[in-house]
Amino acid sequence: GNGDRVGDAALRTLYSDLLRENNYRTGYFGKWHVMSSRKFDRKAHFDEIEVIGRNPFFKKLPDGTLRHETDLIVDKGINFLKQQPKDKPFALNMWFNACHAEDSDRRPGIGHFPWPQSANELYKDTYIGPPRLADPSIFNNLPDFLQTSITRERFFWRWNTPEKYQTNMRAYYRMVTGIDNAIGRFLKALDDTGLADNTIIVYSADNGYHMANRGLSGKWSHFEESIQVPMIIADPRVPRDKQGKVSALPALNIDLPATFLDWAGLVSPERFDGRSLKPIVDGDEPTNWRSDTFHEHFAVRHRIPAYEGIRTPTHKYVRYVDHDTEFLHDLKKDPDELVNRVSDPKYSEILKKLRERTNQRIKELGGPLDPPTQKFTTSTPPHPLASADLGLNTQKERFVSLFNGKNLNGWTGDKRYWSVKDGALTGITDGSLKKNRFITWNASTIRNFELLLKVKFSDRANSGIQYRSKMLPENGLDVAGGYQCDIMPRENMNGMVYEERGRRILSYTGQKVIVDQKGQPWVIGQIPVKKYPPNVWHEYRVLVRGNHHQHWIEDHKTADFIDLDEDNRALGGVFGFQVHVGPAMQIQFKDIRMKHLPDNLPLRTSEDTKIPPSAYGVRPQGTPKKGWMPPLYQNRK
Repeated sequence: GNGDRVGDAALRTLYSDLLRENNYRTGYFGKWHVMSSRKFDRKAHFDEIEVIGRNPFFKKLPDGTLRHETDLIVDKGINFLKQQPKDKPFALNMWFNACHAEDSDRRPGIGHFPWPQSANELYKDTYIGPPRLADPSIFNNLPDFLQTSITRERFFWRWNTPEKYQTNMRAYYRMVTGIDNAIGRFLKALDDTGLADNTIIVYSADNGYHMANRGLSGKWSHFEESIQVPMIIADPRVPRDKQGKVSALPALNIDLPATFLDWAGLVSPERFDGRSLKPIVDGDEPTNWRSDTFHEHFAVRHRIPAYEGIRTPTHKYVRYVDHDTEFLHDLKKDPDELVNRVSDPKYSEILKKLRERTNQRIKELGGPLDPPTQKFTTSTPPHPLASADLGLNTQKERFVSLFNGKNLNGWTGDKRYWSVKDGALTGITDGSLKKNRFITWNASTIRNFELLLKVKFSDRANSGIQYRSKMLPENGLDVAGGYQCDIMPRENMNGMVYEERGRRILSYTGQKVIVDQKGQPWVIGQIPVKKYPPNVWHEYRVLVRGNHHQHWIEDHKTADFIDLDEDNRALGGVFGFQVHVGPAMQIQFKDIRMKHLPDNLPLRTSEDTKIPPSAYGVRPQGTPKKGWMPPLYQNRK
């Protein structure tokens, strides 16, 4: 078909139906991504089925605890094994949503790539090397429709800064390891139930990922990193001397149903396109195996460039059907597919041959695609002015609203503490809080920005505006750390610069401060301090340009702060609000508006930002030692 939906005829008889007709017990747990008509009843095709999706990955259990969908799926699979009759064969599907990103949550790490608890702390101190195909010239050589497509847009969600790349790659690897850990539990259950020696396991995925290679993210291209996927098959019945082999013969995901039926001693229906992999798994190399593979993608054609083409062991031909563009790659001479040989006369014969072969396969598979029903729309400029603005508004410096005044859409936090009250985002504690809790904006990270909002705090409130922060899931799924504009009735702290779970107090209210390259904050000037009463609305403003931070309350500046500490400062991160441990309190926010400023604003340096000799050190948090005197910059060692 030419649409995104699968036709009813294709779903009338599934391989699971044929297995059930032959005494197999079938199960399906996890992701279901088949777009079908309402007439299709998936429950009629499996003995047991439960669709478990993401968004969110963590599901709340009846006892109030959270469990990752990866572990839930395997829990269901293990329970399926425990109920398996001894005299009956079975076929079990476990389809994981991981390692798919949580597209609606772009907070790096636990927000965008939530991992199971079994992978907590892994890779925390591991440096992840940069993508191999990261040279900007590789991206610049792509056609415009790829440079402006959704694969480029999502690059800015995930990989566009070194910090975001490290955080998200570690999180991605934790998701992968979380699946490995869960599969390990399942394999143990196979042993425990006595089924391991007679159970075949197939482990695969549905697509590859660019992982920032070529300046792209996600999938949806013809390049090898997108179309290549892993497949591991373990059949304990295969003789040991034929196990552990790697076959170079091309396999396709459409081969799996035919393979499953072959293992059951059944013949595949003629309408099944795939071929059984059983001979290859058994250790044989069929002489009549396919010599090429057909690849296509045509879903969501108005945002994802549709393509079709043929891959052989030596060459790949692809045409993007709505963009009048062809690619021909020599996979032997150019395995990274950096050179398009379409216009090279030396390749004219192979180009002609692969064009004809593509046409032949298209005819065999039902004919060419229908014309698109929607005009193709770009998703991003190749190099956006402010990457945080993608998906929110046009690339213009203007204020956008971050809160709709009705619900918490676009925000992530524990609803025990956060709600909407009288049209305001409201945090309430009863005095029993054991650690600071946060609600964070999940639509984007932020870099350079101007923030305007109205704030109302209670008499004993202790709160703050978090920005350029990072999520700290080892302390709780809703815990963040980073820069903060403090909010409280105390006039010497209301509007100051604090760093949650970091360098702590960086600038008290009314201080102009420069943090030197070693991390020491120095007061270089004073600003008059004003008192702002509780239980009334106040206008707060935060302006961050490069490493220069400024805070205001009611148009009166409360902090002017420059951070020269390259090792500890943050140039981008998460935005949110805090409720603090201590007395019962209420904090409210409304009219939350942010203007995203260009990503590449210049940074202040020690060369252009001199600390005067008369500067003195910021008093550290807590009660200083008796006789403490602020250090003078002129006396530093």
